[in-house]
Amino acid sequence: MGRRLETCAWSEGNTFHHCQFEDLDRLMEHKRRAEKTVSVCLPSLNEASTIGPILETIVEELMTRVPLVDQLCVVDGGSRDGTPELAREMGAEVYRQEEILPGLYYPQGKGDALWRSMYCLRGDIIIWMDSDIRNFHPRFVYGILGPLLTREDILFVKGFYQRPFRAEHRLLPTGGGRVTELVARPLLSLFYPELTALIQPLSGEYGGKRSLLESIPFFSGYGVEIGMLIDIYSRYGMGVIAQVDLEERQHRNQTLPALGRMAFQVMQAVLVRLQEEGRLTFSEGFRTEITQVDYRNGEYILDSRRLPVEERPPIGQLEEYRALFGGRG
Repeated sequence: MGRRLETCAWSEGNTFHHCQFEDLDRLMEHKRRAEKTVSVCLPSLNEASTIGPILETIVEELMTRVPLVDQLCVVDGGSRDGTPELAREMGAEVYRQEEILPGLYYPQGKGDALWRSMYCLRGDIIIWMDSDIRNFHPRFVYGILGPLLTREDILFVKGFYQRPFRAEHRLLPTGGGRVTELVARPLLSLFYPELTALIQPLSGEYGGKRSLLESIPFFSGYGVEIGMLIDIYSRYGMGVIAQVDLEERQHRNQTLPALGRMAFQVMQAVLVRLQEEGRLTFSEGFRTEITQVDYRNGEYILDSRRLPVEERPPIGQLEEYRALFGGRG
């Protein structure tokens, strides 16, 4: 009962709606008083079909009309569809993932891109947005930014929303977020029940204050979101986390095999943390190779590939980072 009451109290005090921050002039005044700068970053890989309108909206509405965003950045993982060139045309700074901190680790996956982006982003507040959003609106940025500017005790904010699902040429109102409901939420319920209060623990729209983000490790690949939540909760507690209702997010729904690979990395991140905490022991470790079944030309084919999640240290520990940013936070 006590845990349930604590969860309810957190939800009431730390859950917001984006409309609470839609007065951008008022939000700008909070930013001036806080003397904070804001960086927005989009990790990308072959997102030319969607990234243009997202960047255009941010530049026009949140940089030109109201200067809430000071830096707009794209970290590209090797696109071949013109994504980097389009992003530059739209006014974003563009960095190749492999060219940031070269020689440090193998540049693989989303989590690695976010970790490296910290070296390129100059803001006191950092916001990450997925680059495949089809119904992008400024609320995706100012909704995340609002609690970080108006509440000093909040250090990290996650977005949540309804996730329509496209099936049989129809857009169903719900049904997205399959990895969340089938993998992430059951794992959190088993081992980190306090975090189940977050409606979209794997959402790709979130942000935080540099002082916090530079102090936590990042998992590579798709283990990054759940690992980030576990580490922030373990180090700082639920009180520094907030969530914001962004209403609805439409994006490209992944295939089932792609979701299986994503789930595999989410599970690995949780297992790694449970081992470190002494709550779970494997006598021989666990495998990082996933085998999936493909059906082609009347044959069932086993497709195996290694998909490890690797841990990047808190970037604040790197000499290169400290030389650039010093003790900023």
